Amino acid sequence: MRKDIMNKSKGYSKKMFLAVLLGTFVAGGASAQVGSGPMPVDLGNADTFAILSQTGITNVYRSAIVGDVGTSPITGAALLLTCGEVSGKVFTVDAAGPLPCAWTDATSLTAAVGDMGFAYNDAAGRLFPDYSELGAGEIGGLTLPPGLYNWISGLLISSDVTLSGGPDDVWIFQVAGTLNQANATRVTLANGALAKNIFWQVAGAVTLGTNSHFEGVVLGKTMIAVNTGTSVTGRLLTQTAVTLQMNAITEPAE
Repeated sequence: MRKDIMNKSKGYSKKMFLAVLLGTFVAGGASAQVGSGPMPVDLGNADTFAILSQTGITNVYRSAIVGDVGTSPITGAALLLTCGEVSGKVFTVDAAGPLPCAWTDATSLTAAVGDMGFAYNDAAGRLFPDYSELGAGEIGGLTLPPGLYNWISGLLISSDVTLSGGPDDVWIFQVAGTLNQANATRVTLANGALAKNIFWQVAGAVTLGTNSHFEGVVLGKTMIAVNTGTSVTGRLLTQTAVTLQMNAITEPAE
């Protein structure tokens, strides 16, 4: 057995170790798919939003958001995007703020924010993880099969990470601390994996580094900070604020 594969096995469950081992022998070096993962998280009325925030969205011009954007219960004055930056509907609870394109719909926003909270609790409450404390909280450089992952503290992506699985497979990442992605790194999908089936439930702050790329649905308890030039294929759904700096945020394909 190759020494490097043995070294990588430290901190892996048996299931993960077999995935990495088998992945070295398939064409192209891709990891073998292991199972289909947990059931997906139901986003309910939040499932059309590229960004949904309870306490506001700040932005350094120019960002580009594909999908709906909304803030609630905070006033529309806390949504600091321009109409030309959003390809989708902009929802606010009132007519305050600089956005003439905003739809005032407090009822729909209340439903969406409520479902966002239910989705967060659903993801956080999943039991019996397939992988616990993988990499001692550092997943950079790994190829991850579908499954339920759990960390009791923070999670770091210091180099590129790949999620490998089919279009119906699901990943749920439970992070009790912060999630930090380093500058100029990428979360990459392989073998048909889809961003809509990847859920990052994070209790602490989320920081996506400068000029990086991220995939999946973030269910955040606190702030999501997207640094300059970073792109996201997924959704940013948080119970506090989202900060943008010249970003491209694209809702996942169905």
